[in-house]
Amino acid sequence: MNCIAVDDEPLALDLLEDFISKVPFLKFIKSCKSAFEAIEILQKEKIDLIFLDIHMPDVTGIEFIKSIERKPMVIFTTAYTNYAIEGFKLNAIDYLVKPFPFDSFLKAVNKAYEYFHLKNKPNDVININQEKKTSDFIFVKADYKIIKINLNDILYIEGLKDYIKIYRISSKPVLTLQSLKYMQEKLPQNNFIRVHRSYIVSFNKIESIQRNRIVIGEKRIPIGDNYKNNFYKMLEKNNF
Repeated sequence: MNCIAVDDEPLALDLLEDFISKVPFLKFIKSCKSAFEAIEILQKEKIDLIFLDIHMPDVTGIEFIKSIERKPMVIFTTAYTNYAIEGFKLNAIDYLVKPFPFDSFLKAVNKAYEYFHLKNKPNDVININQEKKTSDFIFVKADYKIIKINLNDILYIEGLKDYIKIYRISSKPVLTLQSLKYMQEKLPQNNFIRVHRSYIVSFNKIESIQRNRIVIGEKRIPIGDNYKNNFYKMLEKNNF
């Protein structure tokens, strides 16, 4: 993976370059002392991963990433802990707090390496719903790691503005930065159906329907007016 390091501290750049040189799957392209230098590199080279400081003069690391349309993977390297939530919102691979040891660095780049290969697999491997092949699991990014979720374990999915919350059998819910519309398009339509602007349900997990409410365990999920026709058609199709 081609990578760059962006930091206004020369010692921090030297340390990153040394760490990067010890990892076989990383190819170090250049050190950048500002976001402006990094932008020039991104215009000339294909960069897969950026090691990025947050507090820099003129343009911060946060502002820099927000300005990039096609974002490479990002690992934040900073002396401040109070930007972790912001880093999560920007879909960062990891958030390393200075001074960090090599083993923490290695864990972070291994996450990036795994995500890189998942993202670059052929579509017939990673897509959930395919004409010739349907996977029985998905991968989602949450808590700075990639989590495998078996489709058969999903009870329902709740939309929360820019996030979705996936509720599962016998497991804690998973919160990930994704849209409900995207999940609706990717999930197998014979098993999952959108019943409300804020909910997708697993059809197989429905226990009962009471007064336009779907009962799954202790949860009562409303059936929205715009989704009633499709939902009841699916009920009829399944001999209800």
